Amino acid sequence: MSSANDQPVVQVRGLTKSYGDFQAVQGIDLSIARGEVFALLGPNGAGKTTTVEILEGYRRRDGGDVTVLGLDPWRERAQLKKHIGIVLQSTGVERYLTVAESIAMYSGYYPHPRPVNEVIDLVGLAEKRDARVVKLSGGQQRRLDVAIALVGDPEMLFLDEPTTGFDPSARHDAWQIVRNLAELGKTVLLTTHYMDEAQNLADRVAVIARGRIVAEGTPATLAGRNELRATVSYRLPADLRPPPHLSNVPRADGLIEFVPDDLLVALHELTAWALEHRVTLDNLQVLHPTLEDVYLELTASTASDNSSTAVPRSASARAAEGLRQ
Repeated sequence: MSSANDQPVVQVRGLTKSYGDFQAVQGIDLSIARGEVFALLGPNGAGKTTTVEILEGYRRRDGGDVTVLGLDPWRERAQLKKHIGIVLQSTGVERYLTVAESIAMYSGYYPHPRPVNEVIDLVGLAEKRDARVVKLSGGQQRRLDVAIALVGDPEMLFLDEPTTGFDPSARHDAWQIVRNLAELGKTVLLTTHYMDEAQNLADRVAVIARGRIVAEGTPATLAGRNELRATVSYRLPADLRPPPHLSNVPRADGLIEFVPDDLLVALHELTAWALEHRVTLDNLQVLHPTLEDVYLELTASTASDNSSTAVPRSASARAAEGLRQ
């Protein structure tokens, strides 16, 4: 007999949502397991934000069945809010409170909050405990956003573009926080435009385009990525012709490339030929298809911007409404 812990935290079947004549979401099916870090990827206007807002309880769906932690996010929103945490791209934290005061204030909205000091340690802000929000760096403010989302001890967290605008060091710090959440057994729904972020953090990835899920799987296997063949490229001196037994294709930048059926055998043949002819293979590279390659192919026909389609609530409005309802 299955227990409650075996049931999906998020279950979506046939989800639809339209704004006038525009169908933003066209029959999405989605399931997220307990303790999973799940990344939802998609270009602007693809239906990603609408889907997430429906799951958070901030937008009413037109059709389909949706449960989050066993609750209908629209009809049982007040009950759901006690069990989820949301980190938006921008929040409205009081600038002149200290870090500890900010977290303590939000902890008062929950019946069983985590200890403030424990949350501060978890997000790496111990040294800034008494610093005012206005004095924090962008990365530190983002950590505070996560701390506020965590203080209610939620079972699930929604992270909306958590590292947008971060420098590389701050991004990797934020990634570690997400890994810490996974170690705590939290379920995380992550939206991001950074493919390396999804690659490093997500257990599974779904790509949404034109209001539909067009691919779903682990980052390594998404859309058959693990079955795609690698490309070998190299450069030869101008007076030499490449080995005839390999399907070489000259490129405009002077490199030569080919896509072998058997990578190991092809590399052996190429390097053996180079040694026999005493040739140096400059810029020799083996390039495997990246998650970004797969993503761009899946979303190639999707418009990058759908700004003409108005929606009734923005992310900033969600932040302002927040837990104060």
